[in-house]
Amino acid sequence: MPRRFLPSVLIASLLVAAAPRDAQADSTLELSGAVEASGLDHVRVAFEVPGGTAEIEIEHADGSDDDVIDWGLEDPAGFRGWGGGNEEPIVVSGTAASRSYLAGPITAGTWHVVIGKALVDGADASYAITVRLRDVATLEAQPERAPYAPAPALASGRRWYAGDLHVHSRESGDARPDFDEIADFARDQGLDFVELSDHNTTSQLDFLVDAQGRHPDVLLLPGVEWTSYDGHANGIGATAFVDHKIGQPGVTIEAAAEAFRAQGALFSINHPTFSLGDLCLGCAWEHELDPAAIDAVEIVTAGTETIFGDQAITFWDALCDTGRHVAPVGGSDDHRAGVDVEFPNTPIGSPTTLVLADALDAASIVEGIRRGRTVVKVNGPGDPMVEFDASVGLEGDTVRAKTTELVATVTGGAGQQATWVVDGVPEEPVAIDADPFELRRRVEAPAAGAQRFRVEVSREGARSTVTSHLWVETGPDLEVQAGAPAVTGGGCAASAKAPAGTLWMPGLGAFALVVLRRRQRRCR
Repeated sequence: MPRRFLPSVLIASLLVAAAPRDAQADSTLELSGAVEASGLDHVRVAFEVPGGTAEIEIEHADGSDDDVIDWGLEDPAGFRGWGGGNEEPIVVSGTAASRSYLAGPITAGTWHVVIGKALVDGADASYAITVRLRDVATLEAQPERAPYAPAPALASGRRWYAGDLHVHSRESGDARPDFDEIADFARDQGLDFVELSDHNTTSQLDFLVDAQGRHPDVLLLPGVEWTSYDGHANGIGATAFVDHKIGQPGVTIEAAAEAFRAQGALFSINHPTFSLGDLCLGCAWEHELDPAAIDAVEIVTAGTETIFGDQAITFWDALCDTGRHVAPVGGSDDHRAGVDVEFPNTPIGSPTTLVLADALDAASIVEGIRRGRTVVKVNGPGDPMVEFDASVGLEGDTVRAKTTELVATVTGGAGQQATWVVDGVPEEPVAIDADPFELRRRVEAPAAGAQRFRVEVSREGARSTVTSHLWVETGPDLEVQAGAPAVTGGGCAASAKAPAGTLWMPGLGAFALVVLRRRQRRCR
């Protein structure tokens, strides 16, 4: 049954409690029951942990091959990890944890196993949980764990830095590679940075400082794929957990977007139109959210440009139609560090996102995206590059001048076609017959509001490169000299305010047919 949440309504948590056991370590608790097919998407199974416990191991299983259940853990203070579809036991101690979970003190009190109802068909879903409380830890200490701290800039200077903004490590329950594999593959692809966007956890951050020290030539950018059953988002630059259990007390889509923004991260919508039925649970975006809360949209995910590219572009353009300056980004959704990649994934770097930034560090990359200065190469680093600027008046992604000349310089695109797209409407394509190739366009600013322009490069009708927008609004009467060098924008331009209210993207006419809610398997 489709899930429709009312974010303004706070629904009480469903709590399935286990009877307390005696306060003796090295004991075993057997918990079993059923979760209802209807109701909230997450339930919490309580158990008591006595003082002196050194390690907790939790085996978990559901009782039907037809159901898909996710798993997580909370300690008395809150979040302790989210394994999603991890099949192996959860293990946590003071100095170590199984993947997707956090090491730290084993505090006496009430803990919870969190059950996510990813897909429960028909009857209620049964579960069985075995909790082992040990007075001696069995998991080896993990000295490579350390609190995350931003790395110093790996390179300086304002230029276009190439990266992948959607990559999963072993800390995602459905992924395999370690950080060295990811960094090595990214470097071999010619990338400058890669974002570790693991599902609903911050455990990957514990290993970034150690891994970054071994890879001084590839920035490991912190982040998270905020994965709900009604859509996935990318917290680009996030370093703190943001709850995804929509419907639990205080957990709303608005609160999640604000929590990312409050920590200086960006809120980007991942694969918004990626609707594959039972193959991908919750992957298409179904949340109602004010466009003012959205910083970016993944217009290309993995190899889906040919399948969902037009729909994702339509989604992005609809947000921009509200006046919100939303940056286009791309991500591979790689789960295997380029090895034995299967649909719907592609290797790291396919697509590639270029960010105009002042340095190669986390803060500069995030700020470059916030400014709206990105270029998406659909297939990878080898696609054409388009440097899109204005002759006068450019600051960030906004041109403030009565008249300006837009300049798009295409390199590596000979034999392809370039297209101006104005307020979301493409014009007639132009053959690219030189390398480099320049497109120039004199623009008169509208008397009110702004007009937006981007450039797309295509090969045989398929996009290969998409620029972010330049927004032209009236300003000083600056002298424009035809053929003058373009001015690369700097600074952070203020985005136009979106109108009050919300925009529910599946309500876009015929586009609704593409993204209607369907039952979907867990996201790859």
